[in-house]
Amino acid sequence: MIIVITGGSASGKSLHAENIICKYAKNKLYLATMKPFGIQAKKKIERHIKLRAGKGFDTAECFQHLHEFMSNKLYDGILVECMSNLLANEMFSGQTINEHYILDSIINGIKHISSLSKVTVIVTSEVFSDGEIYPKETQNYIRLLSIINSKLFEICNLAYESVCGILLPIKGDIPK
Repeated sequence: MIIVITGGSASGKSLHAENIICKYAKNKLYLATMKPFGIQAKKKIERHIKLRAGKGFDTAECFQHLHEFMSNKLYDGILVECMSNLLANEMFSGQTINEHYILDSIINGIKHISSLSKVTVIVTSEVFSDGEIYPKETQNYIRLLSIINSKLFEICNLAYESVCGILLPIKGDIPK
């Protein structure tokens, strides 16, 4: 089963994702995609570590090439956080960008990860509606994230949006 949680920055999507996977899985892996660069990223990572404390998560990092991820342990559930970081890592790695490869790599990576567990919860971001005009590279990033999110919504069993800490169903019902 694949479950997608989307929402804006600081919307509560991570907490919802953690709570949902805790309902479905006993042995859980938190698959982190944020590179610990800069003070803000390190603070965000520390905050997420504190949020997960006591919930029984193992943690692994995968900054790129999700389709190549391997674990030496079996998990009931894997939480992938977050598609926006993974896409940025793939796009701005310094290597030549091939959009089709990036999109295929990420979607095939999600399919691969979901084959490793009974339930996969994916956190992604809603970055499409702020009305700002961005540089070409940022506009391209936003466009590719929207394609990824659309594909995730197609392949998932359940999808939700977190708005101000409230979980709203996009596809399926709210888990009890």
